Amino acid sequence: MNETLFIKSAIQQFKDYKGLAERTFQQLEDADFHFRPDVANNNLAVNITHLHGNMLSRWSHFLAEDGEKEWRKRDAEFEEQHLDRAHLMGLWEEGWKCLLDALESLKPEDLQKTVTIRTKPLTVIEAIHRQLTHYAYHVGQIVFIGKQIRKDRWESLSINKGASKAFNEQLKNEAR
Repeated sequence: MNETLFIKSAIQQFKDYKGLAERTFQQLEDADFHFRPDVANNNLAVNITHLHGNMLSRWSHFLAEDGEKEWRKRDAEFEEQHLDRAHLMGLWEEGWKCLLDALESLKPEDLQKTVTIRTKPLTVIEAIHRQLTHYAYHVGQIVFIGKQIRKDRWESLSINKGASKAFNEQLKNEAR
């Protein structure tokens, strides 16, 4: 395995998910961050505060300390805090900066090291995969909620329905 390539790939995957959520945020009004689809689901503000808390806990002192820090108040992350959009975006950026700084500081030899999350030992590779899937899960929720809010005004973040053939043709033409 090319460890440097793995680290670069992981960083790009995280950035891609960050971008999907941000493209959703761009389509929304400030009040939309507090729209709650139903009692079983969190709103965007709660998703953001949870991701922020998780990222700071998991990626601060990543190689040296358990990923579940004693200072983290996980339960509070799921309580509505009525934060405005600017504050939420500050938390969003702070969490992602912590994550990306930690990944960018990794050396190839770090990938085989063992870290812990809630006392469970994981290789760095396993921990990266664990967090990538966790964040993708929440970004999926963010996009889904954005679609519920925007309804027929939603601007697709991917290939529009029925447009796959034209999209593939465009890619072929660009490759020539």
